[in-house]
Parts: sequence; C-alpha cells; structure tokens
Amino acid sequence: MMKRFGQMIRLKPEGAAEYIQQHADVWPGVLAKIKECNLVNYSIFFRDNVLFAYFEYTGSDFEADMAKMAGHEETQRWWDVVKPLMEPLVNRKPGEFWSDMEEIFHLD
Repeated sequence: MMKRFGQMIRLKPEGAAEYIQQHADVWPGVLAKIKECNLVNYSIFFRDNVLFAYFEYTGSDFEADMAKMAGHEETQRWWDVVKPLMEPLVNRKPGEFWSDMEEIFHLD
C-alpha cells in the first residue's frame, strides 16, 4: 500500500543558494538509491528558507528501506554536502532531521 509523506525543514540563509544548486544536479547514484528504496513522486519545494518535501512510499518495510538508504556510501557523501546547509525545526520530534507532517486532506 502506498503512503504519502510531507516533511519540513529550514535552510540556513547562507546555505540556500548552495542547496538549490546541489539539487539542480543530484548525483545519479543517490537518485538510483531513492528509487531502489521505493520512494516515488519525490519533490522538494522552497520558499523563504523553508523546504517542504513530498514523496510517496510504495514498499512494504519503510524502516528497512530507510536503513538501506542510510547505509549507502554515496548517499552518505551526499548528506555530508547538503545536511550542513539545513537547520531542523526547533519543535521536531526526537530523532527527526526533516520533520514529518500530518496529512489532513487528500483528493485523488
């Protein structure tokens, strides 16, 4: 069963241009791993140094797929580049980097 995700995070003002530039040419191995881990329809939106990510998960074990992604060497290097440009929300839940949002409406 497919599950939709919405997430938010802030960009450090001094990191916004670099983050946007990096996402204009995401590393091919990172993109392949995202697909391999059953994430589809993945978009990131930007406004006023706030990022909103939307993706759909089509697999059967989200935690295992996210662990597989986190263990991928090229993805780790990618995160080393982009994570320092971001600033998690102050009211995030323990363990969150990107803050998960609650879906309150959907129309197909």
